[in-house]
Amino acid sequence: MVVDGKTIVIVLIGAAVFAAAQGLIGIASVATQKKKVNRRLTVANKVEGISALVVELRKQRGLTASGARSAHLRWLSDLIVASGLPYDQKKWLFYVAAAAVLGAMLLGLLTKNPLGFAGGAVVGGVLLPLAVLRFKANSRAKALGHQLPQALEVIVRSLEAGHPVPAAVALVGREMSDPVGTEFGMAADEIAYGATLEQAVERMAERCRHPDLDLFAATVRLQEKTGGNLTGLLKLNASTIRERHKMRLKIKAASSEGRASAMILTSAPFIAVGMIMVISPTFYGDVINEPMVKYGLAGMAFWVFLGNMIMRRMIDMRL
Repeated sequence: MVVDGKTIVIVLIGAAVFAAAQGLIGIASVATQKKKVNRRLTVANKVEGISALVVELRKQRGLTASGARSAHLRWLSDLIVASGLPYDQKKWLFYVAAAAVLGAMLLGLLTKNPLGFAGGAVVGGVLLPLAVLRFKANSRAKALGHQLPQALEVIVRSLEAGHPVPAAVALVGREMSDPVGTEFGMAADEIAYGATLEQAVERMAERCRHPDLDLFAATVRLQEKTGGNLTGLLKLNASTIRERHKMRLKIKAASSEGRASAMILTSAPFIAVGMIMVISPTFYGDVINEPMVKYGLAGMAFWVFLGNMIMRRMIDMRL
């Protein structure tokens, strides 16, 4: 078989392009991972001293300098802390005001009703920010559940190598990505600032509001009070968390049919009405303005909502 020079050149060019693409992807991946790992260290580079670092990290989580939550609207403070978003009061108020104005303008212009402006402002300025915070808190809690067993194994290996507990906790904060890296890093900073291991882990569990972290905090609290082999307890803790995660996945798979049915049954009426209004805007005529029709639609919407709440309750299994 004879291969001409042109074919060889094309093959070499293709190999070079492939190698260059792989190299760029690798560099981007490493840079992204490094940015994630060093997110807390970025704050450390901007402040001097462990006390200033602890205070700054607490403020970025929406806490006071002493680590306490706001006395007003405790549920909102818990949601802000659990979301993990960098807290900047002025910037957040600006975003909320902009969302409220935009929502009021959109809904007001669509409905051409003064109440539409008020409803749009409530949706944009209250419901939308709360939904974003809830989404970020749930995403962060899910990521914590995935990373926590790995973090505990890092601590176990560090303890088996002869490192003290604060050094093992600090190792997780340096080597693992967010969100678990930031949380353990804050715990290590608080230990260096003067807190005990039990206090630092307890504050971490309060910030995250995750059942697996509550189990970890209970394990540390038990070991502090009764003694025992911390390495063995953390190994058992990591195994228990992995098994709980597997059980959550099994429950999610078992309830997938119910969740799919709920989404289909909920969206089908709205999709059908929306398509009818787009295809034939005059299909309902003047009937849509009749009071009985409005009451009937409101009643059906309530029953759809009630049905969704019942189905959610049926498939909501927590461990």
